[in-house]
Amino acid sequence: MMELRDRTAIVTGAGQGLGRCHALELARLGARVVVNDVNGENAEGVAAEIRAGGGEATAFAGSVTDEGQVAEMVGGAMASFGRVDILINNAGILRDKSFSKMDFDDFRQVVDVHLMGAVICTKSVWEIMRAQRYGRIVMTTSSSGLYGNFGQSNYGAAKMALVGLMQTLSLEGEKYGIRVNCLAPTAGTQMTQGLFSSEADRTLAPDLASKGLLALVGDSAPTRSILCAGAGHFARANITMTRGVQIGGGEEAAERVVEAWEKISDRSGEAVPGSGFAQVEQVLVSAGVAADAILTG
Repeated sequence: MMELRDRTAIVTGAGQGLGRCHALELARLGARVVVNDVNGENAEGVAAEIRAGGGEATAFAGSVTDEGQVAEMVGGAMASFGRVDILINNAGILRDKSFSKMDFDDFRQVVDVHLMGAVICTKSVWEIMRAQRYGRIVMTTSSSGLYGNFGQSNYGAAKMALVGLMQTLSLEGEKYGIRVNCLAPTAGTQMTQGLFSSEADRTLAPDLASKGLLALVGDSAPTRSILCAGAGHFARANITMTRGVQIGGGEEAAERVVEAWEKISDRSGEAVPGSGFAQVEQVLVSAGVAADAILTG
């Protein structure tokens, strides 16, 4: 089973836990892997594990928030393998506290690593992928971003921001063969130590979440998908919009919104807009603007 033969993948935060499982899974599928981690010893250990199994791998120690180090990592991948086909933005940290107790440093550090780290890494491979007209990028989101979790306002904000980044980059990369998706893994790792029972930890083995990667990075991968993966269970998450109600304006419009709340919230017939513009288009058509009269020119 070598679906990713001749593909080169970069996996960030791959020195242990979920990232290590991602790197091993991609190598098992035939990819050449660049194992990134801030801990160089851990990164080299995973790369050595891949090579011992007959795969190709290099290690790179560096932070995803350091633009120079990321550029060096991508340059090394190009020098070693000649292309970069797959980027798994997995690096992350936790600084859990309730919002009232959280300081700005706790918030910024989490956003910097999860969001800006993914931005920096993606930007570093974007032109390479455009030029080769092929790319597969996975952002690591989370149920904390999609649905919220107590004590994780910083983490949840960063993780939902990655969904927004994925939505736009999938549109911008489409004509270049770049497909961008999100993985929302549920796994027992060092980051979740002490949170789950021992039975839940065993059931949430991180390698099970990594089994969802091929669907997101193979030749037939979709784009703009959010795949939830954990304990061998896989599901799609979507950001939907109800059909809504045309309220209009006027002095009593605010009161009519309150009165129509149940109908506004009715999920029968809800849809997944194809883009932000598609959502605007639905609003304008509902207000009586002809679809062919929305844009100028």
